[in-house]
Amino acid sequence: MHNLNKSNNTAIVAYLTLIGSVIAIFMNQEENKNEFASFHIRQALGLFISFFLLGYFVGYANSWTATSAFYIFYFILWIYGFSGALQGQKRPLPLVGAFFQSLFKSL
Repeated sequence: MHNLNKSNNTAIVAYLTLIGSVIAIFMNQEENKNEFASFHIRQALGLFISFFLLGYFVGYANSWTATSAFYIFYFILWIYGFSGALQGQKRPLPLVGAFFQSLFKSL
């Protein structure tokens, strides 16, 4: 039971910030990596990196509508992933979750 609680904590930390994702990677670097924590680390890291990459270009659109839609979409994805970590479920993020799992498969 202790191992499950630690993996839940690691998964939750991964969603806090980009720095939280990096901290979670180090928290999960034991000899026995936890698959649940690794799953959520990949989801959160992909979400944060894509936010910064896409946000840079959305900012140049100079459109209140495009910027608002981007932030709302990102926030919904973040809530979806974070709630999955809180509930102990491995649900990939809609549209991008499977891509993040394959992109960061070494984590």
